[in-house]
Amino acid sequence: MLRYAAIDIGSNAVRLLIADINQHEKGNGFKKNTLIRVPLRLGDDAFLEQKLSDRKIDDLVKTMIAFRNLMDVYQVKAYLACATSAMREATNGKLVIEKIKALANIDIEIVEGQREASIIYSNHIEENLDIKKSYLYIDVGGGSTELSIFVNKQPVASKSFNLGTIRILDNQDKEETWNEMKEWIKKHTKDLKQMAGIGTGGNINKLFKMSDEKEDMPLTFLKLKSMYNDLNTYSLKERISILKLNHDRADVIIPACEIYLTVMKWAGIKQIFVPKVGMVDGIINLLIEENL
Repeated sequence: MLRYAAIDIGSNAVRLLIADINQHEKGNGFKKNTLIRVPLRLGDDAFLEQKLSDRKIDDLVKTMIAFRNLMDVYQVKAYLACATSAMREATNGKLVIEKIKALANIDIEIVEGQREASIIYSNHIEENLDIKKSYLYIDVGGGSTELSIFVNKQPVASKSFNLGTIRILDNQDKEETWNEMKEWIKKHTKDLKQMAGIGTGGNINKLFKMSDEKEDMPLTFLKLKSMYNDLNTYSLKERISILKLNHDRADVIIPACEIYLTVMKWAGIKQIFVPKVGMVDGIINLLIEENL
């Protein structure tokens, strides 16, 4: 069995996806074998202190050693490890990467926003889209939000903004960044009719699950707004105890809702499709494209 692995070192969590690769004459695909998510919250250090603390570095190194051991046990043939917003901003990011290489034998690429967006779009969701519609792709992470516009299944504009769930929780989001995002959305969507959203990221996946919407059906703006209002009636403790949300999901789900709703409002989007894919899926698809 041919296996590839994807590592996503995000601002909220670090993920490892080990995938079994299916090779067909009609094209190559993959089946998820093992997915591990470790909520390290690197963004708390990176956005507040501009560097990772010794404790976070230690936790990250231990996680990477564990990931390396798992990849060896699963006999992974190729992998790609990407670090996003938190590592981009941590002044000691490069030193941390050197330490991980020495202790865990994992090469990590610190990806810029544009590269991050292109990895997420390697999922080729546009292939299943309605050609009559235009789509705004919204990926919300802990440190950044990637936006891309598809017209006739082709990407026509793309930008990364330093707005994310951890940034908002830490009061590190800036008004000028919100304004910049608003202007960008207005500029690139003003001539587009029948626009729909595509949402990716752990929070929108969780929201979709909570919505009880049927698979392949979109989440409406009104439904998402209603869920946001409902979530806000619970305290953080209640979101964990009553709604059974994980500790590291219960706080970020609120700012994530705010970003999705704001983007949808500015773009005049009434519904958003949630294809349940993210950065790690994109990395596997990229590895397939590059290696097969």
